[in-house]
Amino acid sequence: MTEFGKDVRAEPDGRLDAPAFHRNHRPIWTVLERYLAGKSGDVLEAGSGTGQHVVTFARHAPDIIWWPSDLSAQHLESIAAWRAQAGLPNVRPPLRIDLSDPDWFPPGAGPGKLLAIFCANVIHIAPWRVAEGLFAGAARLLYDDGRLFLYGPFKRDDKHTALSNAVFDTSLREQDPEWGVRDVGDVEKLAGSVGLTLREIAPMPANNLILVFERSS
Repeated sequence: MTEFGKDVRAEPDGRLDAPAFHRNHRPIWTVLERYLAGKSGDVLEAGSGTGQHVVTFARHAPDIIWWPSDLSAQHLESIAAWRAQAGLPNVRPPLRIDLSDPDWFPPGAGPGKLLAIFCANVIHIAPWRVAEGLFAGAARLLYDDGRLFLYGPFKRDDKHTALSNAVFDTSLREQDPEWGVRDVGDVEKLAGSVGLTLREIAPMPANNLILVFERSS
């Protein structure tokens, strides 16, 4: 089972519906809640897609300011529509961010230091330079006790964790040779190059994982 596919237009106002959201938002929040419960500050979602996750998480954590972002104009429209429909005071307008740009989050473009960054289903449907940009930004923006949560399918020890992920990986690479399911070891090495350490690997539905990174001690 995979989570890659076209979002479905849900409403005339531009809101999109991602089928994967309905399967994964509860287990994802179970992990995030352990790190974010009772805290305040700013959390950025890098690559918010439809905007459903950020609105849902904002309901769970009203003391946190949530900053959605994306590069796609269609997704930015959907995020804005979900934000308007929810009417939550702790969700900011979506930011247009290109993670492949090393300066994807220049000073003054949004919040200052971040409590956390959440990124779901991005680095396998993008060139590796997007992962490099994501981690470089996380190293600059996170507080000393901040966390980066990275959700999606991953290989472990250069092996797929399920046949469906192997099939998914092949389909991604056929669409773009720079795409593909990443290996946990490669991502961990990238994190280490910017001073972040992998602290937890949490199993998720549909053969996905959440990788939790924090600053190296």
